[in-house]
Amino acid sequence: MDLGMNLEMIFRILLAAICGIFIGKERRNRSKEAGLRTHCVVACGAALMMVISKYGFFDMLDFLELTDTKLDPSRIASQIVSGVGFLGAGIIFIQKKTVTGLTTAAGIWATSGIGMAIGAGLYVVGIASTLILLTAQILLHKNPKWVSLPKSKTLSVYNVTESNFQQYAAELLSTKGIIVQDTYISKNQEGRTYKFSLEVPTNVCEEEIIELFTQNCSLTLDA
Repeated sequence: MDLGMNLEMIFRILLAAICGIFIGKERRNRSKEAGLRTHCVVACGAALMMVISKYGFFDMLDFLELTDTKLDPSRIASQIVSGVGFLGAGIIFIQKKTVTGLTTAAGIWATSGIGMAIGAGLYVVGIASTLILLTAQILLHKNPKWVSLPKSKTLSVYNVTESNFQQYAAELLSTKGIIVQDTYISKNQEGRTYKFSLEVPTNVCEEEIIELFTQNCSLTLDA
């Protein structure tokens, strides 16, 4: 393999690493689980594996022709996705019914795809994907107002003695455009406890929800 081809492969790996650095920098600035180095290594490694998959077996072509053996250049590349899946699983944490690290894990997976694209010589696709991924990470961070997606909240009301409180609460919440998706009721000596799963419009804050109810109820609101 000549020097020009080797330099081309090195350039691909270097370019993939640079793209990974840009994505990792955005994640690090937000203090996420995987940052600059992780994304750089994933993109670099994916590009390296892709280069090996495409060009690493040229010296075997004559032997393969003599033995009538077929070579599938996509086999190594296909294993990159499986390998990155294990890495992503280690980033996702579940604590107190809250899932964290899911976006970062998805970013790692996408970064490996960018590395594979650049390793395969698809420069425009790889760079464009980097820009798209960065744009999505920045613009869609923390559910921006212009997206206007409803928020999921859990409202817990304790020590309720009214028999028709469930219907009363649903009607009260509807005045703010809040939808009750599910209700869980439990009883104790002091009364009933209601837990409402709510779909809350983005323009409604927690204080407004609590103010809807009478002051003689014990309330908690969970994100």
